[in-house]
Amino acid sequence: MNNKFKTLVPALLVFSLALSACSSGKSNETAPNGAANASSSPSPSAAKKERLPVKMFISSLNASSVLPTDASKDFVKKAIEEKFNVDLAVEYMFPGNDYNTKINTLIAGNNIPDVWRDATGDGGLKFALDGLLADMTTFVTPQTMPNYFKYWVKEEELARYRINNQYVRAPLPFNRNIYRTYYIRKDWLDKLGLKIPQTYDEYVNVLRAFTNDDPDGDGKKNTYGFSLSGNGTAIGLDWPEYIKNGLTLALFVENNQFIDMQSDIRVQQVVEDIMKVTKEGLVDPDYFLNKGVQHVDKATQGKVGIVLGGTKDFAYDSNPQSLQTRSKAINQQADWVPFTPLGKTPLQTATLPGSPFLFSKVAAEKSPEKVKRIVEILDWLASEEGFLLTHYGIEGKHYTKNGNTITLNNAAYDADIVKQGNFLDIWSFFTPSSPEVLGLKLIDPRETERDRSIETFIRSIPTRASVGTNLVPPPGVDLAAFRTRMNELIVKMMFDDKSAAKWPEYREELLNKYNGKKMFDAYTEQIKAAGIIK
Repeated sequence: MNNKFKTLVPALLVFSLALSACSSGKSNETAPNGAANASSSPSPSAAKKERLPVKMFISSLNASSVLPTDASKDFVKKAIEEKFNVDLAVEYMFPGNDYNTKINTLIAGNNIPDVWRDATGDGGLKFALDGLLADMTTFVTPQTMPNYFKYWVKEEELARYRINNQYVRAPLPFNRNIYRTYYIRKDWLDKLGLKIPQTYDEYVNVLRAFTNDDPDGDGKKNTYGFSLSGNGTAIGLDWPEYIKNGLTLALFVENNQFIDMQSDIRVQQVVEDIMKVTKEGLVDPDYFLNKGVQHVDKATQGKVGIVLGGTKDFAYDSNPQSLQTRSKAINQQADWVPFTPLGKTPLQTATLPGSPFLFSKVAAEKSPEKVKRIVEILDWLASEEGFLLTHYGIEGKHYTKNGNTITLNNAAYDADIVKQGNFLDIWSFFTPSSPEVLGLKLIDPRETERDRSIETFIRSIPTRASVGTNLVPPPGVDLAAFRTRMNELIVKMMFDDKSAAKWPEYREELLNKYNGKKMFDAYTEQIKAAGIIK
């Protein structure tokens, strides 16, 4: 398994997550042995082209990942610059409020990147309305990006991804597998003589035991049942109380009607249920102020016993950055196992294309050749050669390849990549860790039977059907303002009102003053057009 630790940021996945890019097909590859050859000399076509400067603003999969301070150790950047005859200026950040602030600052300062990933939550709508985005009609096509379309994104998905009938965005390749599930400290359960909870009521009883019965045996009342990160702006979406009340992450169709999980009328009962466990003191009291993966760090430190994970290797033995591995470094008895307190109830809807990659209109008008060169780079990232280099390193050094089987060399990977800032978590911004899409099988020698059992459990959790198409707010509707106000009102109920009684009133404000009804009516028509709603 790829040595990466990626947590599920608890905001709608459909609104955000990873920048996408593509690469040239196998028939066009000039380096059959992968990165080592790819980085040794430029491709024949690149050698004939003018060297171009390219500004990229990309997302990191891990808030702690950094590019090597010694540029000579960054074999990915070297390979791209030599293969495509470009000089890369790369800025990167973990997705979130700071990421969005940074891109807006760059735009305001007339220092707009040539290509960037949107993480604002509106899918690039505001950038499109502000006239900042290049038309992709001649840039992103099956001819210019054969690998992108062959392996990662279907043409009909791209067609449904248009925004206000404009072709100014394209989705990043996305992981179609779902790994969303809860994890619990089984060693704490064993110490307290408890079983893994199978129902919500059993889950709440475990929260009480983890909070009140000294599960770590240190004689102090210093542990909590559950934690998440609200980033100081929202209560977060990790709460099982949403699922308990029939609200599956994130958008779905129920009884032939579109349902927005975050603003549904059932949020009233969700908040009431959350307040019951928080008032009883069963949840990390800092959950609202926790940022990024701070709740996972607390779980690692033995301060909480249940958290939500979103990647296959979230608690793998073979992932040196996983919850399990880091917890065992502190306490050898730590044993995190996957579970769901909601039985066979789906925890998420099927995935759709998420965050888009965007091209600057200025770059496209002043230097269309530059955008064409970026397209070549992205398509190469989507190819087998680019995927292998950005996910597993250099063939013969960091992994071996026998037919379609990739076997990691963990010692070399750790020394050259993990200890150099785990920098492939940055360069793999374009494609998810899904080698099976390319027909590849990954073997991690460190993967254990326990790891394989975790994957088996995760795959057993049902998935709810998706809405069938990416949804775009109608003109004049500010989705970001709607979500911001929605979060403010939910937070108000939690901390000021200390009651969810006013949710119907607050929801009317969202539907009318913040155009929620207009937006959801438009979504319904888009879903009808996709044939999901009759």
